[in-house]
Amino acid sequence: MLPYFRRIRSNLDMAKELSSEHTPVFEQLKRFDENGAEFWSARDLAKMLEYSEYRHFLPAIKRAKEACKNSGYDVHDHFEDILEMIEIGKGGKRRTESVKLSRYACYLIVQNADSAKEVVALGQTYFAVQTRLQEIRQMEEYNSLPSEKEKRLFLRNELRRHNSQLADTAKNAGVIDQIDFAIFQNFGYQGLYGGLGARDIHARKGLNKSQHILDHMGSTELAANLFRATQTEEKLRRENIKGKPQANQTHFEVGKKVRQTIHELGGTMPENLQVEDSILKLERSKNKKLAQAGKTNLDDQPG
Repeated sequence: MLPYFRRIRSNLDMAKELSSEHTPVFEQLKRFDENGAEFWSARDLAKMLEYSEYRHFLPAIKRAKEACKNSGYDVHDHFEDILEMIEIGKGGKRRTESVKLSRYACYLIVQNADSAKEVVALGQTYFAVQTRLQEIRQMEEYNSLPSEKEKRLFLRNELRRHNSQLADTAKNAGVIDQIDFAIFQNFGYQGLYGGLGARDIHARKGLNKSQHILDHMGSTELAANLFRATQTEEKLRRENIKGKPQANQTHFEVGKKVRQTIHELGGTMPENLQVEDSILKLERSKNKKLAQAGKTNLDDQPG
């Protein structure tokens, strides 16, 4: 079986593999348990990642479990030791040890696997993107939003929340004061926007100093920046990164990887996306409608 991402060898192979028209081998290996929950076999994943023997794959699983624990998750929710049947030749089968993996566990394993392997390096981008997309798909609130305006409001609030978490995580890494955090954020922008910092983005999009970049993004650009923020936060925690230079470089590398993914999927680079009206106007309008609705409900109460 050819590994995922290499079934179609052309300049568009990764974009095609990530599209809904082509199912990556990773998704083909997905299984379902008796409760209908998706999972993957560690032995299947080892073969897909081109490990010659399962025992060579075990250190990657161990590192992934440590990363899971460091990220604040219960390891047992994502890694479950199991016995599974494998073929041993001439139609014979025997039970052997394996691990039942969640999607998140697969992502952590690929992040901790041998990146010298081409399939692993490509997989690191794939799993990160797919993990975040899955989270967004599962957001019933987001899926039920009727308009681009509502999606912008939702993603902007998510980004505010995750930027706050990112600030706390960066502080633990050594990014202490406000100026340090501004520099740290700028590194993330430079990675995602092809070398453009906050000032450059302001100039390119025709924004003045008082206008916040994030407040003038559409849902697509907000989603890219949300992905940058969440993945940077997780990488800082997972790898226990310390020191301002190391934290800054991490933010840049994550932003650059998100940009690479956008390119591979044939998307528009964030600096070329349309500038939107300030989201603050949308928030004021929404708050005004909520206030009016509340007043109407009070007026309808019997006196």
